[in-house]
Amino acid sequence: MNEMTKCPVMHGSHTTASAGTKTQDWWPNQLNLDILRQHDTKSNPLGADFDYKKAVKSLKVDAVKADLKKLMTDSQDWWPADYGHYGPFFVRMTWHAAGTYRTGDGRGGGGTGAQRFAPLNSWPDNGNLDKARRLLWPVKQKYGNSLSWADLLIMAGNVAIESMGGPNLGTALGRADIWHPEKDIYWGAEDEWLGDNRYGGTRQDLENPLAAVQMGLIYVNPEGPNGNPDPLLSAQDIRETFARMAMNDEETFALTAGGHTFGKAHGNGPADAVGAEPESAPIEAQGFGWASSHKSGKGVDAITSGIEGPWTANPIEWDMGYLNLLYNYEWELTKSPAGANIWHPVNIDEDDMAPEVDGSGKKVMPMMTTADMALKMDPAYRAIGDRFMKDPEAFGQAFAEAWFKLLHRDMGPKSNYTAGDYPDHDYLWQDPIPAGKALSDADVSAIKNSVLASGLSIQDMVETAWASASTFRASDKRGGANGARIRLAPQKDWAVNKPAQLQNVLDTYASIASATGASMADVIVIGGAAGIEKASQASVPVTTGRGDASEDHTDVNSFAHLEPRADGFRNYVETEFAVSPEEMMLDKAQLLDLTPAEMTVLVGGLRSLGISANGDGVWSDGNSLNNQWFKTLLDMSVAWKETGYNSYAAHDRASGDKVRTASRTDLVFGSNSELRAIAEVYAQQDNNDKFVADFIATWNKVMNADRFDLN
Repeated sequence: MNEMTKCPVMHGSHTTASAGTKTQDWWPNQLNLDILRQHDTKSNPLGADFDYKKAVKSLKVDAVKADLKKLMTDSQDWWPADYGHYGPFFVRMTWHAAGTYRTGDGRGGGGTGAQRFAPLNSWPDNGNLDKARRLLWPVKQKYGNSLSWADLLIMAGNVAIESMGGPNLGTALGRADIWHPEKDIYWGAEDEWLGDNRYGGTRQDLENPLAAVQMGLIYVNPEGPNGNPDPLLSAQDIRETFARMAMNDEETFALTAGGHTFGKAHGNGPADAVGAEPESAPIEAQGFGWASSHKSGKGVDAITSGIEGPWTANPIEWDMGYLNLLYNYEWELTKSPAGANIWHPVNIDEDDMAPEVDGSGKKVMPMMTTADMALKMDPAYRAIGDRFMKDPEAFGQAFAEAWFKLLHRDMGPKSNYTAGDYPDHDYLWQDPIPAGKALSDADVSAIKNSVLASGLSIQDMVETAWASASTFRASDKRGGANGARIRLAPQKDWAVNKPAQLQNVLDTYASIASATGASMADVIVIGGAAGIEKASQASVPVTTGRGDASEDHTDVNSFAHLEPRADGFRNYVETEFAVSPEEMMLDKAQLLDLTPAEMTVLVGGLRSLGISANGDGVWSDGNSLNNQWFKTLLDMSVAWKETGYNSYAAHDRASGDKVRTASRTDLVFGSNSELRAIAEVYAQQDNNDKFVADFIATWNKVMNADRFDLN
């Protein structure tokens, strides 16, 4: 390499032609803490003081909607609108923004504007949606900070449906943008697009927490499982993947049939004419991907999915055309110009033919995908369709409600709805909780005294509060202490919650709540604070005002997804998993929105308070909150040996005697260099007070994580 070609930037001692070798390349099994830093405020150009919830309240929603409706029919030559109307295009964009939501871990969905970034901006299923977002840029530019991309991506699809005469329940706003890719969301282990190495023995044995059937798809392969055009097998995929996205059969049917009432699929040319996705496109493409070399590459010549044709004779109008065509004709399997499996009607009447997208007056054949044919062939779906055929109003209402759920499922309770044009209506999937009442300081003090006099142990108090509050998922804003659902099915019966012990604590708390007029939710949190105060001799402030949910407010099947199969904070692992306990602890910490330091101080504090499902990692009597756990962890007088899955024993180096036990989620704070550095801070002689203060602050962060009303 001569002087002209040497890179002037230091990449380190080991380099490739383009980049230095990363630490993760040298040690691929190293615990990666980046998942706890993925929304670092340093990435936010608006600054840490910017409050989007406040900004969006000033938004003139009617003005935005008017601009969006004007945009719908403002066809632009660089990417012309099919049928002169961008409505179907924006419906697809919105659907795909929200449709990544999954119940397994609450991740995905449209709540962050993540479709702007990799990998979502370059998924095969999101082909050409980069153009939809560019069409929206003038609207985003006009309304600036008062309208996030996340809200705009959702609102655009709703306005599109309105503009085409479709049923719609409006848009709730309040989604703040993220500013870099969520690289640590697990979308699957496959290393190729459309790979499906995510199944066990059957198509229903899909790897958790995944929902889509193949890498790079939002839902299912429209051509059928792995391209196999079998409608009944496709129905199995549809039912499984939509269930994992919180939809039942009727909601699934309504969404599919309603969504496919609009627009067309694009595959009017050879598949190999399509260029690289946005993340692989050259710099001069300026973020555009999927450039096509087929004729004009746009409009009538566009290639996106490879499937070609409209679903109805009126692709920009809400009507019953989709169901009428699907059920009134026989269909035959054929191929699109791109080679994709599609279905065409047999002996179609000319009145049921569709217009060409370019306004030429030419008539073209409508089509159905294999996934559409599943709604005709599967008996359960067919029964729903027959009912909707007889009652178009019910079909419209079902679509509107399922669509609203799709777009808002990841926003959590209605208290997160900051602005918008949505109706004031409660749905079970919003996890409604009756309003609580704030307690006075004297009330809180009296409840603490009652709890301390009840005979419950510190462990009872702390573990119950943790079990209640730590169900919170920042991903979809579900769970948490508010509502006290720990006393209801299914949570009261989860093995991790030690049902017998839990019931004893809840019975005691019920008497205290009855005597004081406090909610059970507040008493549970106050009880945890009382236990910590007893162990630390420090004050633990409590925010009250929680309400108590009832069984009628609780979707038991939906809440079952919140059950922790592993909770490193409690040293609980249900069984041996393919991933390590410490990786599962990181995942839970991220769902709780914790930093590495907060995760560390919580584990150390909970162990010092005797919280451990299997007894490992408890090296004191559990009655004192101090930094001794970290001192013991870093003690060099012992050597650790593995004794089984997630089980280790420490032996005195001099005598060889076994002196204590631990799990992987204990020892990782000594073995991982980043976590050890944090543990060393808390083990220092001068940092006991800091440890106690940090533990209490982090504890209260978890206790109040679901108090959206406090924001």
